[in-house]
This record gives sequence, structure tokens and C-alpha cells, in this order.
Amino acid sequence: MRVTVRYFASIREAIGHGSEVIETDSTTVAALRDVLLARGTTYQEALSSERAVRMALNQSVCDGTALLQDNCEVAFFPPVTGG
Repeated sequence: MRVTVRYFASIREAIGHGSEVIETDSTTVAALRDVLLARGTTYQEALSSERAVRMALNQSVCDGTALLQDNCEVAFFPPVTGG
């Protein structure tokens, strides 16, 4: 399945680009995150489960159990605070 992955703020800076389209067999957002983590150090540092990372599927905040669909959009971003 084809998934557009978007990265925001410090995650975008760490990975070095704001988005990419990937082909994956992942069925959930968590499984997709695991695939990205397997890409190496840059992704591990940016998306580590030890870091606070928020996720969205098709522009709706979700958790790792959200089911992917072909041509969906997944976003990873750090927590946002107001002030």
C-alpha cells in the first residue's frame, strides 16, 4: 500500500525532509513507525518510542492502533504546547 508520511517540527529537522511517499505492508500506524525505525539511526533518534511523538492519520490525531488504508497520510509530530 502507498502511504504519504509527513514529519513536522523537530522530527522534520532530525530526519532531514518534511515528507515522503512509501510503499508498505504495514496495517497500523504503529507498524509503520516500526518500519521507519528500522531505517536506521536518523529515524530511530527522531521517532523513538522513548520520545514523545504524536501521530495523525488523515489529519486526525490517532494512536498506534489506527488502521492504514491505501493512499492515506500519516503525520508524526512532537507534542504542542500553547502559551
